[in-house]
Amino acid sequence: MKRALDVLLASALLTAASPFLAAAAAAIKLEDRGPAFYRQRRVGRRGEEFELVKLRTMVVGAEREGAGLAVDEGDPRITDVGRVLRRLSLDELPQLWNVLRGEMSMVGPRPTLAYQVERYDDRQRRRLDVKPGITGWAQVNGRARLPWKERIELDVWYVEHHSLWLDLRILARTPLALFSGTYKGETGGWTA
Repeated sequence: MKRALDVLLASALLTAASPFLAAAAAAIKLEDRGPAFYRQRRVGRRGEEFELVKLRTMVVGAEREGAGLAVDEGDPRITDVGRVLRRLSLDELPQLWNVLRGEMSMVGPRPTLAYQVERYDDRQRRRLDVKPGITGWAQVNGRARLPWKERIELDVWYVEHHSLWLDLRILARTPLALFSGTYKGETGGWTA
């Protein structure tokens, strides 16, 4: 049932967002001629890696500059177009393709990087018991304003309590969470 709902919702959102995605991709290309999309290896369910797709919001090669993979509010590597896209998490819309491909769900813990997963303790590894999501319990309860360990704990709570009703609650709260800010300190709450 969850997979069918994910496919239905992702298809509808992708169709509705297509004109915006085309305009955003054009704006990104016009700003600095670099690629419109950014691809990154992330860790999903059962520790399986997949290629996450986003609209590119930073300069090409940003992960090799400044804070590396960490991003802070006002990060000089963020492009002008990227700042607008990030403000409302619109750079995440291409992940609807990840949902359609079955690598992600609409709701679940946000997909993380392998070097972060390597530092998980046994309880934190429970995040990997479900597919990662475009939105999740941690996103509607503070996002990156929360310390990293607190976000992981919220994700584990979700894994232990997930249900269709909880997913619907999270989806309903997501639009309001988009206006609550994204960043926490120099590393987004993560200490490398």
